[in-house]
Amino acid sequence: MRAPASLARQNARTLAVAFIAIELLTIALFTLWVLLPLARRSADDLAGLMVLSAQTWAELPPQTRPAFEEELFRSHALALRADPPGDGASAWHAPYFYLLEEALRQRTGVAQHLSSEELDSGTWYWVAVPTAGARLTVGLSATRVNSQPMAAFFVALAVGLLLALAVAIWLARQLTRPLAKLEAASAVIGEGGQPALLPETGPREVAALSRRFNAMATQVRDLLASRTTLLAGVSHDLRTPLTRMRLALEMLKDDPNPALIERLEHDIAQMNTLIGNVQDLARGLAHEKPTPIDLPAYLAQLASEHATTTTPVVVTCPPCRVAAPPVALARALGNLLQNANRYAPGGVDLVAERTAQTCRIGVLDRGPGIAPEQLEAVFQPFFRLDASRSPITGGSGLGLAIVRELARANGWQVTLLAREGGGLQTWIALPQTDT
Repeated sequence: MRAPASLARQNARTLAVAFIAIELLTIALFTLWVLLPLARRSADDLAGLMVLSAQTWAELPPQTRPAFEEELFRSHALALRADPPGDGASAWHAPYFYLLEEALRQRTGVAQHLSSEELDSGTWYWVAVPTAGARLTVGLSATRVNSQPMAAFFVALAVGLLLALAVAIWLARQLTRPLAKLEAASAVIGEGGQPALLPETGPREVAALSRRFNAMATQVRDLLASRTTLLAGVSHDLRTPLTRMRLALEMLKDDPNPALIERLEHDIAQMNTLIGNVQDLARGLAHEKPTPIDLPAYLAQLASEHATTTTPVVVTCPPCRVAAPPVALARALGNLLQNANRYAPGGVDLVAERTAQTCRIGVLDRGPGIAPEQLEAVFQPFFRLDASRSPITGGSGLGLAIVRELARANGWQVTLLAREGGGLQTWIALPQTDT
């Protein structure tokens, strides 16, 4: 099976054909509307000069005719003689002379062909012109009409073809060069590498494609980094409870102690929590269909589920309805509320605000806050502000990572900001889709 032609070759062929068609159309229109009218006017003027010359010669005194003939030859490349035209009437001649024959027919009323004759001075064309009851042969030199329209046509066509091919090849390469770079970068991603970002320049469509690819490449890089961090974090955080469980099992062989069994159950629960968080992070990219949500009632339900006697959750929300995936939104806000409960036991504000394009939901607390240089790092899997990595004081380090993945999957915007007066405010901006 024959391999398909490259995109550059296809574009070059298409552009070349288009250029040639445009050139042929231009030549045809120029010939029809410019050259042909000019040639007809010139042929009519030349026919008039030939007829006038013959009539003038017939009216001149015989002694002045030689001087007239000499001047006519020198100034206009025309000649007069009494002999009839030769037998070269059937010979082919240039298109201009056919126009001249038509002009002569209109002026003399007699349809006749020019007769060609080869003389020492070159090719001459002769025709009989009626004058005062006689016929005088008038000739003109081929050098007087020194034009070669067919040659000019073919030369222009050949030059235009070469230029069209050159321009088509150049344009095709300009069009396919960004695609070639995109193909090479895609191959690098397919092999697990990290390609250099494409320049976001050039035509609007190419720049948009490069921008999309760069965003995708960055996401793939972040996902690979998150996967590596996730696997390393899971293996690290599971090793500690597994070690304690192995030790407890060895001790249970010698002394079946309820405290050891309780410790085993605690370690199993801790491992189950960690695995559940990892599953939540993995499910962050799963698509959930948006449904209409009565936002005040929805937030009130979330607040009741996460409020405690020491950490109340106060809801501030104007009456509105939004379209959002309810389970994903509950997971994201639930993780934020759990973090706020852990670090700010004094109370949490759950606030909703509407703008022209978005509906923002914020979790605001009065905890210790986060240093500005760590506001982005806390979204990484297993990143903990607590250096001890204790699950009691710092959690598993996956809460905000899950929130970020849910936001990416659903087109939300998540921002962490320092709260005026102390504390932290986390906002999730949903597209405004009131129902």
